[in-house]
Amino acid sequence: MMKRIKKFSKCFVLALLTGFTLISAGGCAKSSEAPVGNSYAKEIKEFRDLRLQRLKARDGWLSLAGLFWLEEGENTFGGSEEADFVLEKKNLPPVIGTFILGDASLRFKAAEGVSVTVEGGGEINGEMPLLTDETAKPTLLSHQSLSWFIIKRGDKLGVRVRDAENPRIAQLTSIDTFPIEKEWRIEATFEKYQSPRMIKTPTAIGTIDEQPSPGVLVFTVKGNEFKLHPIGGEGDLFIVFGDETNTVETYGGGRFLTVKQPDVNGRTFIDFNRAINPPCMFSPYATCPLPPEENILPFQVRAGEKMVKGLGH
Repeated sequence: MMKRIKKFSKCFVLALLTGFTLISAGGCAKSSEAPVGNSYAKEIKEFRDLRLQRLKARDGWLSLAGLFWLEEGENTFGGSEEADFVLEKKNLPPVIGTFILGDASLRFKAAEGVSVTVEGGGEINGEMPLLTDETAKPTLLSHQSLSWFIIKRGDKLGVRVRDAENPRIAQLTSIDTFPIEKEWRIEATFEKYQSPRMIKTPTAIGTIDEQPSPGVLVFTVKGNEFKLHPIGGEGDLFIVFGDETNTVETYGGGRFLTVKQPDVNGRTFIDFNRAINPPCMFSPYATCPLPPEENILPFQVRAGEKMVKGLGH
């Protein structure tokens, strides 16, 4: 159906997209200056509503319909079993087009009689070069409800396909979450490294990636000090963490969390009520980082999103 994923590196940290002494989870987190009352609950509910809207958007994670890894030479793409990459969608041409991968080039050629458009440029004629997601604006091609672009993961190039009519979009109507508890908004101190340090991050496809970490977040739970290591660059801090709810109440591959940029004194808050599932929870075609060993917390974080059931992979 699709070529086997062979290798992954430099995972998208966004958008894209995640794990031991036991400590009680219920109301265990120390909080300072946390929002109180209905205003905080409203803020988190609005965050969760927007989160669902983005997942269901035309370019959201629920629209993913395929991920195919290119090999040297010609790679055909379409609805026929004879194509190298077969898409599970009715009424597609047997071959939509061909990806041509050379030593230092990547091009796409639409099949004869098939209309393929490029974002901002209309219908393509003949072959055209493709930019990957390493650039600010990868080449986005479309046919009917399908759109696709090239992702680069280490030394591999893949075709990421979206379908604006993917049944998953309508299938997901809500995401189960833990109750909103202000105690899970925890004051933390960010200790910035003089220069980023590389940490090993496993991936959902069984490889190990190295990601730069700009520093470490230090926080306290029930009188015990813990640390989380964000990955990525400057600005807001992106965290992939695991805890003892994984595989039981939450996704087995951990969860994602964004922490606001620390102030001049390194002060910020880790709000676990904003913990979200990684893209791999919503689609088998996503490539996700898993929690690095340093970010596996030895207690239950009963806050944020729970496991999503019923989508099937």
